[in-house]
Amino acid sequence: MKKHIVLKTPVPGPRSMELLEARRAAVPRGVSNITPIAVARGEGAIIEDVDGNRLIDFAGGIGVLNAGHAPPAVVRAVQQQAEKYLHTCFSVALNEPYVRLAEAMNRITPGAFAKKTFFVNSGAEAVENAVKIARSHTRRAGIICFEDAFHGRTLLGMSLTSKTSPYKDHFGPYAPDIHRMPYAYCYRCPWGKKFPGCNIECGHFLTDFFKRYVEPDTVAALLIEPILGEGGFVVPPPEYYPILTKICRDHGILVIADEVQTGFGRTGRMWASEHYAIEPDILVTAKSLAAGLPIASITGRAEIMDAPMEGSIGGTFGGNPVAAAAALAVIEQFEKHNLPERARKVGEKVRARFEGLWKKCPAVGNVRGAGAMQAIEFVRDRTTKEPAKDLVRDIVRLCYERGLVVLSAGTYGNVIRTLMPLVITDEQLEEGLDVLEGAVLEAAQAHMPAPAETPLPVPAVGPALGPVTGEAKHAT
Repeated sequence: MKKHIVLKTPVPGPRSMELLEARRAAVPRGVSNITPIAVARGEGAIIEDVDGNRLIDFAGGIGVLNAGHAPPAVVRAVQQQAEKYLHTCFSVALNEPYVRLAEAMNRITPGAFAKKTFFVNSGAEAVENAVKIARSHTRRAGIICFEDAFHGRTLLGMSLTSKTSPYKDHFGPYAPDIHRMPYAYCYRCPWGKKFPGCNIECGHFLTDFFKRYVEPDTVAALLIEPILGEGGFVVPPPEYYPILTKICRDHGILVIADEVQTGFGRTGRMWASEHYAIEPDILVTAKSLAAGLPIASITGRAEIMDAPMEGSIGGTFGGNPVAAAAALAVIEQFEKHNLPERARKVGEKVRARFEGLWKKCPAVGNVRGAGAMQAIEFVRDRTTKEPAKDLVRDIVRLCYERGLVVLSAGTYGNVIRTLMPLVITDEQLEEGLDVLEGAVLEAAQAHMPAPAETPLPVPAVGPALGPVTGEAKHAT
C-alpha cells in the first residue's frame, strides 16, 4: 500500500521551527497553534509543510475542509470571480454570487417553507445575527443554550459558550438574558441515569426549567448544536430534540440550529438536524460552506428573517462575491459527488476502528458520533470516568510527530475528534487510523501501564445516528 505520509525531517522541521519563532515575536500568545508546522500547500486530505513533510489531515482546519484542501472546481470558481471583481459590499451594490448562494441555501436547508438567507463572515457572527433576528421577531430577549456548548468567541458568542477556560478567562462581563441548561450527555448524564430507561429526562427538563429559572414567554429562542462540536461530539438520543422542539412550539419559542461544525455532510446527512427531523426556524452554518474562504450563512423562515428593519443587519464584507462563488462551487461538488454519503462510509470505518480500540485500551471510556463526525473520550478509570486530558495531549503530539494531524475537544479536553476532509481516500484513511491507533496504545501504556482485565465483548459506546433512518443505536 502506498504510504501517503512522508517525513523528510522530524515534525516540526527546521523551517517550521523558524516560522514558529517568528510567530512568537509577531503574534499574541492567545492565538494558539495546535500542530507546530507551517503549511506550504494542501490537496485533498494531505498537507505538505515548509520542510517537505506530507501529513494526513484529520482536522480539516477545524471542520472547514469537508470538500478537501484546494478542490480544483472551487479554486477555478475563485479565480474566475477574482478576475471580475473582488468586492462590492452588498449593502452598496448587490452582486450575483450572493443572490445565487442565498437561493441555494434556501433550497438545501431543512424545511418545506419559504426561506430567506443572508451572509456574514464567521460562525460566531452568524450566531449573533440569528439571535438578533429571533429577538426582533418575537420581541423577547431570553436565549436558552446548553452546558458544554460552543458558539464562538465574540461577546455574545462567548456568553453562549459553556467552557470557561480558555474561551472566557477574564473576558467578562458577559451578555445578559442567557439561560443555560444541561445537555443530553448520555456518558455523563447529569441525572445519573442510563438510556433507554431514563425517560429522556434531559428533554422533559425544559418544562421544569421554565418553572425554576426563566418564564417561557420571555424566551426568544432555544439555541442548539444538533451534535455538540467543541463540547466533545456528544450525540443526544433520537427522542431528545422532538421533545424540546415541541415544548418550544407550545410556548412560541424559536429553534435556532447552530450547524457551523455539523453542517455540510459531516454527519452523513447534509445537515445534522435531519437526523432528528428538526426543521429549525433559523439555521446557521459556516466552516465548510466555502472550502476555506470566510463566509457564514443565516437561513430561516421568510417571515422571521424579514422581522428586522431595513439596514439593521448586514456588514461590510458579508457575502463577499469571491467567497460566495466558492460556496456555490462547494454546493455543486457536494451534490455531484454525494459527499454526505461518503461521510457515512468514512464514519463506518472510523467507528469500527474506535470500537476496536475500546476493547484493547482501558483508557477509552466512550466512543460516539455520526457519519464522519466520530470521537473517543479518554478516561483514567472507566468506573470513575475521570477525564484523561494529559493522555489526549500526548496522543495529539505523537500523531503529528508521525505525520497525522488530529484535534482534541471536550469541556475536559479529553476527547479526540475526527474532522478529516470527506474526499479522503480509503488508503489515506486507513493509514491515518493506523497512526492514531498506534499513538493511542503507546500513550495509554505510558499513562496507564497496568493492562486491562478481560475486555468486555461489547463496547460501551454512545449514541450513533443512522444515516438513513435517523435512528440511534445504543450498545448495552
